[in-house]
Amino acid sequence: MNKYHEILSKILDKGKNQQNKKGSITYLLNQALELKPLDLLVLFESHAVAKKKLRDELGLFMAGERSTEAYRDIGVTWWDYCGPILVNSYPTYFEQLPKLLEKINKEKRTSKNYVLFLGSNNTESNQQPCLSLIQFQIENGKLVVSAYQRSSDANLGLPSDIYHLYLISKQIDIPLKSINLFLGNVHIYENNIDNTKALLDGNDAKFNLNVA
Repeated sequence: MNKYHEILSKILDKGKNQQNKKGSITYLLNQALELKPLDLLVLFESHAVAKKKLRDELGLFMAGERSTEAYRDIGVTWWDYCGPILVNSYPTYFEQLPKLLEKINKEKRTSKNYVLFLGSNNTESNQQPCLSLIQFQIENGKLVVSAYQRSSDANLGLPSDIYHLYLISKQIDIPLKSINLFLGNVHIYENNIDNTKALLDGNDAKFNLNVA
């Protein structure tokens, strides 16, 4: 069982129930997930991730594109519920990423923690980023990427965020050691429980997007 499937299994086995505005969830608090290059390879080969859409989406994020129509043009429709414009969401913060990556590649300082913060308190947003922080560190000539997620939909959001982090790491000219996620609240929605079990049993599964 790969590490991503392990976290799904743990949520099902040990998770608690909670009701929120999007529906009923089974959740765990404060979980950690360390993924080394081999773990990432296993995950991306064994789990269906919309790689092209996510790659194109990240490109629009980093370009600061806020129009949801632009995302529909690349086949990404999961932002439609936000209306015509993404307000203080991922593009607002990811557009700072190219300069940060350029700085890392230029300096490559082992003594420095390079950090991208996402989100802001008391700021109007129609989709507050689930990723709150991405940190880049260099240890013994290898790159360690760490990310804190305030909230993580384990079925759809988590694998997508992992793939985004992997794509970001590939833009840094340093071998990747690991991607580490710290999940404040990681959860499975009630209407995705059966398909999660099917996935863990080795069957194909599709998941519902829950928005409010």
